[in-house]
Parts: sequence; C-alpha cells; structure tokens
Amino acid sequence: MELSVINTKGKDTGRKVTLSDAVFAIEPNDHAIYLDVKQHLANRRQGTHKAKEKAEVSYSTKKLKKQKGTGGARAGSRKSGTMVGGGTIFGPKPRDYRFKLNKKVKSLARQSAVAHKVKDKTISVLENFKMAAPKTAEFLAILNQLSLLGTKTLFVLPEVDKNIVLSSRNISRAKVVTVNDLNTYEVLNADRLIVAEGAVQKLEALLN
Repeated sequence: MELSVINTKGKDTGRKVTLSDAVFAIEPNDHAIYLDVKQHLANRRQGTHKAKEKAEVSYSTKKLKKQKGTGGARAGSRKSGTMVGGGTIFGPKPRDYRFKLNKKVKSLARQSAVAHKVKDKTISVLENFKMAAPKTAEFLAILNQLSLLGTKTLFVLPEVDKNIVLSSRNISRAKVVTVNDLNTYEVLNADRLIVAEGAVQKLEALLN
C-alpha cells in the first residue's frame, strides 16, 4: 500500500511511502479496541466521588415517632436514607477504577485503530517540518492549508518538537503526539490522522 507525501501547503510532493499490508491493512479487532479504550477512560477517572451515608450525616438520632399505631411506616431518625436530607443509601465511595490489560491486547487494539484510519482513508503522510518558534498562528495556517480547520486532527511526530507542541497546545481540535505516545483512544477520537514522513517507519515498527 502506498500513500502520497504532502507538504504543509497541502500539495503533493511527488514522493510516496510504502505501508506494510501486514501491519496497516489487518482486519481490525473491535473487541480489543473496546477493551483498550475502556481501560484508557477508566485510568483517567479520579475516583474521588463521595456521598455521606447514614452514619456521617449530622442529624439527631432521636426516633421521629412511635413504632406502632400511627398507621404509617416505621421511621427511625432523620439520618435515614428514606428521609429528605438523610444519608445516601449505597452512595459512591472513593475508589480506583484502573484494571489490567495484557500488552498484546493493547498492541492489537492500537494496530486495529490505525487500520480503521487506513480503511476509511482518513490517514495522510505529511513531509517533515520544523517551526523556528512557538507560533499558534503559524500552526493554524498549516491547518488551513491542509483543510483541517475545525477538524479533530492528531499529528504524529517521530520525536518531540517543543515548538510544534507549544504551537498546537491552544488549538482545541488539534493534538500533537510522538509515535511512542500514540494510544488507541486518541487515534479513534481524531477525524484525521496526520503522520510525519519521518514517523512512518517508527510507527510501523511500533505496530509490528
């Protein structure tokens, strides 16, 4: 499989890169994707939620009415969860939502996510570029030339480029990552995947 290399102005450079069918054209495993995305979102949860239970609510423990003879249900104190302002019954407690996922499953999920982008033709190879200084306007100009303004776009670089990362940081629908930081959730969350020319071989090695 071959993809044309485009420049920052969106024009074809005339060069092509070859993608291995064994890596980029596999049949995506959607269940592996589901598990990896589920783990990613679970790991992001703080788990600091807390509701006061019966023993923690600050009310009197006085019995509200006599046990029998009132014609209504039995009632204890104001702390009861059945009372307005009472404790929450089985309320949320602080907890860790993380769970283990095998490395091979995560690797398959990431490979499947990229394969979906290839299958949907929403992946492009961009020639390597540099920025002399962090300039958001300059990065926006590149997005405009590539017709990506307003589109969720994930840029994959071969290595960290501080100027490019800082230039994209304030753009809500664009994100820049390195090959080693690529994860399934971000690949699927992006409408377009833009891979730097120098990152193609690294990405193939990572997915393989």
